[in-house]
Amino acid sequence: FGSMYGSFLNVVTYRLPREESVVSPRSRCPRCARPIAWYDNLPMLSWLLLRGRGRCCGKPISARYPLVEAACGALAAGLWVRWAAGWPLFAGAGALACGALLAVALIDWDTFLIPDELSLGLALAGLLCSPFNPYFDAGQTAAWWVSPWWSARGALFGFGLGWVVAAGGEALFKKEALGGGDVKLLAGVGAWTGATGAFDCKMIGS
Repeated sequence: FGSMYGSFLNVVTYRLPREESVVSPRSRCPRCARPIAWYDNLPMLSWLLLRGRGRCCGKPISARYPLVEAACGALAAGLWVRWAAGWPLFAGAGALACGALLAVALIDWDTFLIPDELSLGLALAGLLCSPFNPYFDAGQTAAWWVSPWWSARGALFGFGLGWVVAAGGEALFKKEALGGGDVKLLAGVGAWTGATGAFDCKMIGS
């Protein structure tokens, strides 16, 4: 399922920056734009069987496609092994979040932009998934609002930290120090991992 999700993310990373729908039309060859049959769209397997070339035109297809599918599958498997025993909902939701972060990395690599649909979507998803997020001691307290509060606080801290770095760096160096997409992305990270996670992400990323 993780690899299937990775196949969808390949569509997202190609179409979202171009402001195209990610659900319609169906998948098509990146070389000749002809529709791809379902049996030529199996994660990793089809690319290997076709030896990295489109069946319709015979032109080479980037190895990035199966690599993204494999990476997403590995991330999903790792999260399942780590969390499924006690937190299966978090394992599944976390896999979706990791896939979104992978898409962010690829789009940022290609365009130097981070779409709001992904960064703000991560923040909202983190808040909605907070009741079963073990990082917020979900289920350990009778107060239903504790986990959402920790998630919201993490998102606000991440956004604030990014804003301070962006504004302070621009004032000090007279040029952009951190893009607006990165600021919103830190909010998304904070919504999933709390204020400490957002801080760690910023420090390691720097």
